[in-house]
Amino acid sequence: MGDAGVFAPDARLELIEGEIVEMAPIGSRHAGAVNVLTQLLVRLAGERAVVAVQNPVIIGDRSVPQPDLALLKPRADSYSGAHPTPSEVLLVIEVADATLAFDIGTKVPLYARHGIPEVWVVDLQERALRVFRDPSASGYRRSFTAAGEESVAAARYPRRSSRCPSFSRSSRSIFVLGWVDRRGALQYP
Repeated sequence: MGDAGVFAPDARLELIEGEIVEMAPIGSRHAGAVNVLTQLLVRLAGERAVVAVQNPVIIGDRSVPQPDLALLKPRADSYSGAHPTPSEVLLVIEVADATLAFDIGTKVPLYARHGIPEVWVVDLQERALRVFRDPSASGYRRSFTAAGEESVAAARYPRRSSRCPSFSRSSRSIFVLGWVDRRGALQYP
């Protein structure tokens, strides 16, 4: 449709439940958070997982969301032969600055219905991590919000050591990304 002129060639689009949805522009705070998370996850994952950044995930016949980050099971072709499906996803991370309502209200339930085991929504406005686990057709059975000094580790990460993707303001591991200071500046490790 981009070639036909229906959408601009550089339009950011997702297919969600059969509808083409225009994605919000990426602001600098969002981009910085994704960049820092990418660096952190690549370092922690090593060869035990693939870190996909804003790449499509095939979810059923009617949805192809592009999460900000996805931690995937390793595959020999590095997903060059086909996009990942829910059975290959260990963790999805959505970074929300202006998109929190859409991420929580539309994308998180979609991920649950299709069996994505865990979703983290990084809420840059509230400086919190919203965690969703144990998917079912009606949504995630477990969810909680971590902020402050709380620590969260990815539940399905293939562990060979104690180092796994985690959120902890005190250890500055994942909220390195957007633990935005009082002035609104993104803080790096």
